[in-house]
Amino acid sequence: QVQLVESGGGLVQPGGSLRLSCAASGTTLGYYAINWFRQAPGKEREGVSCIGGGDGRIRYADAVKGRFTVSRDKAKNLVYLQMNSLRPEDTAVYYCATDRAVTECSGDYYAWGQGTQVTVSS
Repeated sequence: QVQLVESGGGLVQPGGSLRLSCAASGTTLGYYAINWFRQAPGKEREGVSCIGGGDGRIRYADAVKGRFTVSRDKAKNLVYLQMNSLRPEDTAVYYCATDRAVTECSGDYYAWGQGTQVTVSS
């Protein structure tokens, strides 16, 4: 089973940037669709982005379009979420997740890691 580990979170001022990384043990991430979702205290889980495993098709939530970029580094077996122009409302725990559709972005998350905290505050 794929085990995912998120990293790269932290405290950043509004307007700042962070790059999150998603690593996997025991498998090649490039085969899988990888979702990024977030969850803030008291709020429901929110899908942020997804990169497909086959065609690499990319999707973004409207709330992050133009500010976040998802990408893969196949050589390092990592998936990144570059987050720019961060806002206080982006504060949440961010998770990367495989998809039940395996290579496609269905939004039905299958497995995810422990998450990484992103806090946007002055």
